[in-house]
Amino acid sequence: MVSVDKLKFDDKGLIPAVVVDHYTKEVLTLAYMNRESLNISIEKGLTCFYSRSRKQLWLKGETSGNYQHIVAITADCDYDALVVEVVKDGPACHTGEESCFHNPVWISEGYKQFSYEALYNLIEGRKTDPKDGSYTTYLFEKGMDKILKKVGEESTEVIVAGKGGSKEETVFEIADLAYHVMVLMVEMGITPRDITAELEKRHVVDKKVKQERMK
Repeated sequence: MVSVDKLKFDDKGLIPAVVVDHYTKEVLTLAYMNRESLNISIEKGLTCFYSRSRKQLWLKGETSGNYQHIVAITADCDYDALVVEVVKDGPACHTGEESCFHNPVWISEGYKQFSYEALYNLIEGRKTDPKDGSYTTYLFEKGMDKILKKVGEESTEVIVAGKGGSKEETVFEIADLAYHVMVLMVEMGITPRDITAELEKRHVVDKKVKQERMK
């Protein structure tokens, strides 16, 4: 573990802190900490920053309720910048957006990355804002029974493809299943974050089981 004393604060006593969502790894905001706000952050387990405009400390969420619970704080190779990984209670941006970085300037179509969060948001949009001719909207209109039927059918297709031994076909069918499962998630109000949190808990349980077996 790196000591706070090893960190390099600038001539104003500040160090930049890039705040990242623990679950999605999305960059939420760029803020600044001084030694006092960093110590408060570590002590409370909540992000506390130094406002350069107001020239005072501010605990994120103190007025909005959108606290950021710290999972880890990591320094870069030069010890003059921090990455703060958090679990947030609400939007990181004062505008109500999940991240302060929500204004695209340029996106390369060739390197644009897929994300489950983006797919989830797209599917969610087909439910809240139905679109004519959309298969996803069709599923929501048909309701839970139809959605569950498709999840069952796609599960069977995965089994058949896996039994057949074709990696390409199995990947194709797993993708179909993943999509339909996400439709089910949206229908039930289950988010990718809910699934990630559950898997993290199971990882801890699995480690405990292994430890017990080694005794």
